[in-house]
Amino acid sequence: MGAGPSGKSISGFWAEFRVTATTVLTDGRAHWIGGQQPRLPRPGSTPLTSTHDAVIVGGGHNGLVAAAYLARAGRRVLVLERLDHVGGAAVSAHAFDGVDARLSRYSYLVSLLPRRIVDDLGARVRLARRRYSSYTPDPETGGRTGLLIGPETTFAAVGAADDEARFADFHRRSRMLTERLWPTMLQPLRRRGDLRRQITAGAPDLDAVWRAMVDEPIGAAITAAVRSDLVRGVIATDALIGTFARLDDPSLIQNRCFLYHLIGGDWAVPVGGMGAVSGALAAAAAGFGAEILTGAQVSAITPDGEVRYHRDGADRWAHGEVVLANVAPAELARLTGSAPPEVTPGAQVKVNLMLRRLPRLRDETVTAEQAFGGTFHVNEGFGRLQAAYDEAAAGQVPAPLPCEVYAHSLTDPSILGDGLRAAGAHTMTVFGLHTPHRLAAADPDRVRDRLTSAVLTSLNSVLAEPIQDVIAEDAAGRLCIETKTTADLEHSLHMTAGNIFHGALRWPFAEDDDPLDTPAQRWGVATGHDRILLCGSGSRRGGGVSGIGGHNAAMAVLQR
Repeated sequence: MGAGPSGKSISGFWAEFRVTATTVLTDGRAHWIGGQQPRLPRPGSTPLTSTHDAVIVGGGHNGLVAAAYLARAGRRVLVLERLDHVGGAAVSAHAFDGVDARLSRYSYLVSLLPRRIVDDLGARVRLARRRYSSYTPDPETGGRTGLLIGPETTFAAVGAADDEARFADFHRRSRMLTERLWPTMLQPLRRRGDLRRQITAGAPDLDAVWRAMVDEPIGAAITAAVRSDLVRGVIATDALIGTFARLDDPSLIQNRCFLYHLIGGDWAVPVGGMGAVSGALAAAAAGFGAEILTGAQVSAITPDGEVRYHRDGADRWAHGEVVLANVAPAELARLTGSAPPEVTPGAQVKVNLMLRRLPRLRDETVTAEQAFGGTFHVNEGFGRLQAAYDEAAAGQVPAPLPCEVYAHSLTDPSILGDGLRAAGAHTMTVFGLHTPHRLAAADPDRVRDRLTSAVLTSLNSVLAEPIQDVIAEDAAGRLCIETKTTADLEHSLHMTAGNIFHGALRWPFAEDDDPLDTPAQRWGVATGHDRILLCGSGSRRGGGVSGIGGHNAAMAVLQR
């Protein structure tokens, strides 16, 4: 065991506490069984203690947003990040040895980051719009025909000419609701009934849209809107990214996922990679005076604002008038010794590739630049999505696996070195759906290989050549393939059960009987402790690369 600030061993140090619970020490961490969590000691004038207006645990993009807002308001802010860099899941990396490409390693697109946050903080964030929305090879023809949606569309090529107007009308009606909800994301929570009445007043069409998107399983609205299974699948994928559910799930978890994917508008590519977004937010926070410490491993948080962390070989304490937790709610429960919340596991796999060139298509009517210029849907028809869920629920890796493909270097070539650009190389990200955490958790290494194979096999089913033939090699001659499963997210980023949203997404409004008595409750960032607030994806209206959780936590602090 290490030594505490008084020079005593940690085990002796904790033994002096007057505790109303059984204290167990394992691997240097304290766990409290029953009763009250002990208060961490204040070492007084020791230099290993610091005092702040706000201590933020976790230097992901939401924590950086909160830090910037609070520091801009003159608050003394300390950010503690466990890793040796900030950004959390919003980072870029040179993933392959000797390959000059900055891949967005985990999160990869931006939709929910409000322009107001960027402008408020003066953050130098640039986003590039993709020219095409999507391309979907038709599995029925082995990919020899497909649906292109963008400046040109090819609904007729997949036998869905009549669905073109219906598809456009479905999204027009959806926007009627999401455009009215979007401004409320940076405001105190509205109650469900009040918000519905406000939005739908004098607009019977909007009341029907509310019912379809909020009250009833979204699968019914999709099947009523368009007839083609392929077109239905293009719409439905937004309900299933990182969410393990059937489209007719009565829990409506898929509806909440769908709403969050539509509410911010078009998805965009961050120029310079996702790390450029976090870098800009970190620069803004530091510029306003926030102190950011990396390599700071937090081991405990008390209800009165004490944060214990380890850095530079020493145990340290930081005291905050408030503590903002930019970690998953289950991770916060571990740090506070609270009862763990119900966990909703993640359900996705992400494969990063470096390609020598884009692969050839079987559909000769579209170019590879068109097909991969937006979202490339693979085996994501409506029926296949439902069947894949059933297969995964039975403990199988779905075959074929529904996937989505993104070639960000087509929109933002700045992430490639000069030599790669000149050679026609491209990055490619493949995101596989319906791969629940229990598949990856049992045997992470073996399942990672199985999922990688499933992703590549699914992609090859609609290409004119195996994707392996165009994958580049790194400096050691290895194929440039990097796979991140839910188990990897849990291990590397402490995302509980690999859930990219830190848990099940919740509606962006309060229920009619929810308490809204405190600023933390009104902003959707409350925890079971008055001085501890959520500020990440686990807060209400969190999820995705948005900064909304950080903004709302900062507003709650400033209104205390």
